[in-house]
Amino acid sequence: MTRQVLTAFAVCALVFTTVPAKAQENESSWLPSLLTDTPEQGFDLAVLMARRAVKTTQTDVDTLHKLRPAYANDPDSLIHVSGVIAAYFATVAEANGYWRD
Repeated sequence: MTRQVLTAFAVCALVFTTVPAKAQENESSWLPSLLTDTPEQGFDLAVLMARRAVKTTQTDVDTLHKLRPAYANDPDSLIHVSGVIAAYFATVAEANGYWRD
């Protein structure tokens, strides 16, 4: 059990230390900021983040297009997508101070 926890920790550490470096290398980043003017723009950003996560995870475009009908017609998959977007939206909302002055 301890070995599994250490392995998971090592993987998380690797992900969190390499992802920002990759984003910093590209000056024309697709995600230059989490700041948005309105909650609606924040939600749109959360959807974009979720879509980019899928494209980053499944890099083979043909496979991505072949799999889409399966999850597009599966209510459980759509509910899970909503949960992912909600998590991203919560992050964006917090970064924006929940759009309060």
